[in-house]
Amino acid sequence: MQIQQISVTGLFGIFDHVIPLNMADRITIIHGPNGFGKTAMLRLLNGFFNSQYSIFWDTPLSNYQIIFDNNSHIEIVKNFTFNDSDKRNREEQLTINLDDHNTGKNSFSIEKLKKYSTIDVSDNSFDDIPELRRISLTSWRHLDTGEMFSFDEVLSKFEDRLPNMRSQQEPEWLTTLKSNLNVRLIESQRLLNFVPTRSKIYAEVSTKLSTVSVYSDALVQIMRDKLTEYGVISQSLDRTFPTRLVQQQASPALTIEQIIERVNKIELTRSHLVEVGLLDKNEDSEFPFKPPAINDSTKNILSIYLEDIEKKLDIFYNLARKLELLRKTINNKFAYKEINFDKQKGFVFKPLYNSSLSDLETLSATDLSSGEQHELVLLYELLFKVEAKSLVLIDEPELSLHVGWQVNFLKDLQEVTKLADLDILMATHSPDIIQDRWDLTVELQGLKK
Repeated sequence: MQIQQISVTGLFGIFDHVIPLNMADRITIIHGPNGFGKTAMLRLLNGFFNSQYSIFWDTPLSNYQIIFDNNSHIEIVKNFTFNDSDKRNREEQLTINLDDHNTGKNSFSIEKLKKYSTIDVSDNSFDDIPELRRISLTSWRHLDTGEMFSFDEVLSKFEDRLPNMRSQQEPEWLTTLKSNLNVRLIESQRLLNFVPTRSKIYAEVSTKLSTVSVYSDALVQIMRDKLTEYGVISQSLDRTFPTRLVQQQASPALTIEQIIERVNKIELTRSHLVEVGLLDKNEDSEFPFKPPAINDSTKNILSIYLEDIEKKLDIFYNLARKLELLRKTINNKFAYKEINFDKQKGFVFKPLYNSSLSDLETLSATDLSSGEQHELVLLYELLFKVEAKSLVLIDEPELSLHVGWQVNFLKDLQEVTKLADLDILMATHSPDIIQDRWDLTVELQGLKK
């Protein structure tokens, strides 16, 4: 299932937007002046699919619609009811309507969380929101913006992040629909990573970490997991090798030339794995048979032996392709430094220029400029943190990027999304990002005069 179109009515009380997604090229670019709702359209879509409904409470709108390629559509309607004659005392409600050709029409309503006396301000759920730090019993500070929030404001803005507070469970038809499409938002603020830390005392504790450092550590774990998988299958194949050798039928059709061709292909694959840090250079790769020693009696052995090696190395296939593309893209852009990968260190940067820094063997990921960090973080997100066939929402990809990098951004993005099998919906102000691909764009219009 894919999204064909999203639309909104009454955004900020004045805008009506319709955004058809470019399903053929799998990249859609939203552009328009500041204040027209580019970021809001992304956040609303992300909020719906990830059940973060606070964005709908905080964003003035009448309704939001999503049309899918199977002719079904979702409408999210924001309603207000007023108590008695006091127009200031209003209750808000979201109604989610699904019109599906298979299941028919379904509806689900969510009421905005109210201040019930049973809600305990000291509930630990409030300390699980990584962007916030509790600085007193009833006040919190946003780690990124510095904004202060009261207890009521946290309930209003982050209620969907408080599992102990939400009593309304989504119906099965809604959870099923959401499970069919993964949506991930990459925000404009992407250089800092929030790590939750619960404390028994209400003191401000900084848990903001550099995202490049967090992702470097995450890559170490990815590589280790893959090496563990490699070790498991290697042990299994090595243990069963004698049995399979005895049971193997003769293979007279296998020629020496075919054997040599397979050996060369294996060695090329092994070389690539060494280059991206998945295998060590000193790993024994000596082929046990030389062409003069290959005869009919050894062909059966070689057939199983080569097949086992191919199975072992195939474990790394997808990861190696992503690492190779990441390295190629980064090294084509970064000036005077190159990226490599290490099983113990993750990202490894080597200076390529003559200066006092050239005496250093490597640079830290945090030594990169903000533009370099933005590029690395975005590419890593797309290649390693997003599930295949997801819709990725990218807000302001041009942040901190040199014009030259912006010019090549779309071409690089197409390579990445093709390998990772992703659809992209992004919002940008930059014509340098768009280049000559205005066919991929949707312009948000202002009020009709």
